[in-house]
Amino acid sequence: MTTSKEFCVFSRTAIALAVLAAFAPARAQDIGQLTAPGNSVSVGVGVASGDEQDRARFGMFNGLRKNDYHGLVGFSYLDRDAASGKWVTLEGRNLGLDNREVSFSYRKLGDLKLWGEYSELVRHDPRTINTGLIGAGTTTPTVVLLATPGSGSDLNLELKRKGIGLNVEKWFGGALQLEVNFKNEDKTGARFFGKGFTCTSGTAPGCLGGSATATGWALLMLPEPVNSTIRQMDLKLNYNGGNLKLSGGYYGSFYTNSNGNITPRVPGTLLNPLGTPLPLSTGLQSILNLPMALWPDNEAHQIYVSGNYAFSPKTKVNFKYAYTHARQTEDFASMGLTGAPAGRSNLGGELNTSRLHLGFSSHPLDKLHLHGDVKYEHRDNKTPIATYNIEGTNTFTNTNTGPLPTKWDGKLEASYKLPANYSVGAGVFYESEDYGTFTPTASVAGLSGIRQKLEETGYRVELRKSMSETLTGAVSYVSSRREGKSPWLKPRSLPLTGVFEASPECQSATVGGVPNACIYNRTAIFPFIFEDRERDKFRLMANWQPTDRLNLQLFFEDGKDVLHGPTEHGLRDTGMEMLGLDATFALSDAWRLSGYVSRGKQTLNAGHSTGYDATITDTNDSVGLGLVGKVSGRMRVGADLIYINDVLKYYQVQDPLASATNAAFLAASGGLPDVTYRLTQLKLFGEYALDKTSYLRVDLTHHKTRFNEWTYNFNGNPFFYGDNTTLNAKENQSVTFVGASYVYRFK
Repeated sequence: MTTSKEFCVFSRTAIALAVLAAFAPARAQDIGQLTAPGNSVSVGVGVASGDEQDRARFGMFNGLRKNDYHGLVGFSYLDRDAASGKWVTLEGRNLGLDNREVSFSYRKLGDLKLWGEYSELVRHDPRTINTGLIGAGTTTPTVVLLATPGSGSDLNLELKRKGIGLNVEKWFGGALQLEVNFKNEDKTGARFFGKGFTCTSGTAPGCLGGSATATGWALLMLPEPVNSTIRQMDLKLNYNGGNLKLSGGYYGSFYTNSNGNITPRVPGTLLNPLGTPLPLSTGLQSILNLPMALWPDNEAHQIYVSGNYAFSPKTKVNFKYAYTHARQTEDFASMGLTGAPAGRSNLGGELNTSRLHLGFSSHPLDKLHLHGDVKYEHRDNKTPIATYNIEGTNTFTNTNTGPLPTKWDGKLEASYKLPANYSVGAGVFYESEDYGTFTPTASVAGLSGIRQKLEETGYRVELRKSMSETLTGAVSYVSSRREGKSPWLKPRSLPLTGVFEASPECQSATVGGVPNACIYNRTAIFPFIFEDRERDKFRLMANWQPTDRLNLQLFFEDGKDVLHGPTEHGLRDTGMEMLGLDATFALSDAWRLSGYVSRGKQTLNAGHSTGYDATITDTNDSVGLGLVGKVSGRMRVGADLIYINDVLKYYQVQDPLASATNAAFLAASGGLPDVTYRLTQLKLFGEYALDKTSYLRVDLTHHKTRFNEWTYNFNGNPFFYGDNTTLNAKENQSVTFVGASYVYRFK
């Protein structure tokens, strides 16, 4: 039934007790026995307050968004025969909602296990969209310019998933086992998407910029039509031969998309940045009407083998090897795309990945434990090279280096038990990344530089102490340094392609006949994955159980990354702090109290190329309190209270050499406003046993949020698109859900 999963815990409130006390008088039967899992059928109804906008965040996934009233239906069936070892289960959950699930299983101990599940899930977009768009969520939407914002129709974007899972496990004797797993998920609906373009003569000759009589810019909301299927197959054979354990098999993933592209129909008049309807400048309409490719069909096949071998009770080794062949060969024509390179009807994408892992664990001495591993990964991109990209008259190709062709990493760690209940641990680790040789016919337009090789080394130390039988603690420190092991490579300016080796210092001479060989640029932004990095992290943990009834856990972590590149801008450093305290307390044999409090803080310090610096701080405070217990032998109640307050702050200052225009804009606007998310949620539940075969469950959830997020609405002001489509969300949302279910148990 729904309530057992969706709503947990409830308190001794006047409303709950008044409702439950109206039923049959108590008998000498424990509530735990009457509500224990087994064969049961539950039927109930739930009601949610407010409208769809009030429930936008609360009802994104739980099926409680659209309707005020909901059926709460579920069942469970269990047939267990201890003599034969057979076990059959059948369960249905949330059958009256759009996140329903049905599952079954059959098992005969030591011989066979069958398991299957059918599930549905609907994701409702939390934003309110008002638009004149015709055919929203199709591959050929028509853009309509609204006369005024808000004069269109509200659009609710939904993404529906339907999944089937099947699993078979078969034992052949005591040492051999076969596992077969299959999953199929169909996804339909539409999700948030869009398209935009600004006319610039360099990248789109003939597309003129904006003027007093024409707009050269457009941003449109065009939902992505979704109609896809993903299938996954896993076949595994396991062998347990005592000291040797082996697993080997095949894994396959297959993705198909019925939609190849979105081809919008855009009118000749849209809004300029000031909100005035103007004709589109020359060439802009034809660019906006071009098709946008959607996710192409693709598949991947993997074979793997893994295992471990015990040389002795104190020494074991483990290993794993996997080879994956992935490809994407859907024809451009079948996707509705034209203009492919000569001789190419599809991408011909092929990526082969090899992964190897070797590890060991050993206790050479009673007080000493050693373990370590080494991992190797190599990606071989065999996708053919062809000219796909055009910027004006400049053309360049795709690249075949892949995201990370070769990677090595390894670690060696040890722990040793010292006198006085101390133990010390230490470890070293190494990582090497090789991004491969950059394709000379490709372009790195928009980047200031890249690197081919990086190495990272680090160490970890830890001290643990058992102060007593009730108090233990540990402190650890981790430090690592990442450095480039190859020179910076600088992109050639179009129409030239490829990269060339650049010097970290400015040079007046050329390198290899190429001018401007200096990689340093004060206001450039480099990809932080290629920059040198210093990383340090400190962690403290403690556990205290002074009595059998009370347990306290403390956690603290502080870390910082400092990055260094040939620039004064870009990402400079990041930091994180986390402090948490958890507690559980048994008030009595019948009542249990639990709670937690935590604070997390993340900071990011970066400089932007347009002339301002920003320190971004995200602080999250959360508190939780739970209570569950028995009022009597027939009644169980509980409560769960959660409070979360997340504030994202942008502190912005102008660069000393910022332009007068940028400085004036920052001074006038004050920079970006804070983003605040606040959640207060109270969940209550009560269960009352009517007799030996049935009980009543009541759930109440109050969910209140505040979310002020400037990217799509701020202080009640919606985001505007070029056709007067608006994107909005109710800042303060409050929902109360009450559900009551009758549960009948049978043999």
